[in-house]
Amino acid sequence: MSRYLRIAVMLLVVVALLPITAIDNPAAAQDKVTLRITNWAGVEEAAEFQEIVDAVNAESTTFEIVYEPNPADYYTQLQTEIAGGTAADLFWLDQNHMYWAFDDVLLDISGYMAEDDRDVASADDYFPGIWQTVQVGDGVYGLPWIAAPVVLYYNRDIFDEMGVDYPTADWDWETFRQAAMDLTNDDHYGFIMTGWPPIHMFMWSFGGETVAPDLMSSPIDSAEAMAGAQFYADMIYNEECCPSEETIAEEGNAEMFKAGRVAMFMGGAADDLDRVEGLNVGVSPVPQGVNGENITFAWTAATAINADTEYPDEAYEALVMLTEGVHRWKIVSPRVSQANIEFLVEAEPRKADSAAAIIEAVPYMRGFYVLPNHGQWDTIFWEEFQDPLFHGEDNVENLAIIARVLLEEAMAQ
Repeated sequence: MSRYLRIAVMLLVVVALLPITAIDNPAAAQDKVTLRITNWAGVEEAAEFQEIVDAVNAESTTFEIVYEPNPADYYTQLQTEIAGGTAADLFWLDQNHMYWAFDDVLLDISGYMAEDDRDVASADDYFPGIWQTVQVGDGVYGLPWIAAPVVLYYNRDIFDEMGVDYPTADWDWETFRQAAMDLTNDDHYGFIMTGWPPIHMFMWSFGGETVAPDLMSSPIDSAEAMAGAQFYADMIYNEECCPSEETIAEEGNAEMFKAGRVAMFMGGAADDLDRVEGLNVGVSPVPQGVNGENITFAWTAATAINADTEYPDEAYEALVMLTEGVHRWKIVSPRVSQANIEFLVEAEPRKADSAAAIIEAVPYMRGFYVLPNHGQWDTIFWEEFQDPLFHGEDNVENLAIIARVLLEEAMAQ
C-alpha cells in the first residue's frame, strides 16, 4: 500500500469521527462549499500534497478544497491577497509568521477545539514547545503540521580516523567542543557554525531565555543566556574546531559536510544528510544542556484559517482532516501520540536508521515564542547582538545589556 493510500485509509477513520449532521443530511451533502488553500510547495511537494487534498475531498460531504500552490514570493503575495480580501481560506505559515494572529488575520479555532474530541485537535497531543507557536493568550490560530528538531549528523569515518568516540545523547557541550577540536586537522574540521542552528538553542540549553514565557521581557543578559551565547561565539569561525567565515562562503555550509570536510553538522531531522552517497553518517541528539536535557530548536509550521473566510465551520473541518493527513506525510509529526519509531518510518522509510535518534530528540524540541512584532524583534536581535558577537565587535555582556533595552522597547510598542 502506498503512503497516500495509507493516508486515505486513515482519513476514513477521521471522517468517521466527524459530526454526523451534514453526512446524514442529503441536502447538505449536495451543497458542498468551495474552500481554497495555498502554500509554498514546489512541484514535487505540491503533487504529494494534492493527493492528500484529493483524499480529503473524496470523503467530505460539506466542502471541496481547491489547492493553489504558490512557491514564488509566497509571503509577499499572501499578504497582498489578505489586504485585498482575496486570500485563500486556509494557508501555511511558518513559526516566524504566526505573529499575524495579533493582526486579526487568523481565525481563532479554540472554540471549535473545545467541542472536538479528536486527538489531532487536542492541544494535549502536541509537544508544548511546538504548541506554543500557535497559541496566543487563550486563542489558538492554527494546527502545527511539522516539527523538525535539530539533530547532530556525524561522519563515522572521520571519527574512526581520528580515534574519537561517536556522539551519544549523554554528551554535554564541553564534550562536544573537545570532540570538535580533536576531529580537526588540515583536511577537515570538527564542526561548522554559521548562525545555524539558531543561537537561541544554545542560550536555552545553558538555562537562559531570549524571550520570557510571559512575552514581557527579553532576558538575554542573564548569566545563563550569556553563557550559551558565549559558547557559540567561542566556536563560530574558530579554526581550531570550525571553518572560517571565508571558507564557508567559498565551500558552502551543508556542502562541506557532504564533501567530507566537516565531521559534525547540526541539521533538521528531515534533512537528507544521513543518506549522502559515499558518506557513512550517524545521527544523535544534540548535546545535553545544564539541566540534563537535550534541548533543541525545531523548525515548525502550521496551517491557519483566514479570519475572513466565508465558511469558518467547513474550513475548520478541512483543517483538521488535512492536518491528520499531513502528519502521516511530513516528518516529524508534532504530536505526542505519534512520537515513535514505527510511525516515523512509516511516513519516511529512508529514515529507518536515524529514527531512534530523532525520536529521542523530539521531547526536547521547541520553537520560538510568538511576538506581535516578531520581525522587528528579530532584526534587532541580529543586528545589535548576534552578528556583532559573532564578529567580535564587543563582549557578550555589553552587547546583551544594550540589545535587551532595544528588544524590550520593541516588545512594548
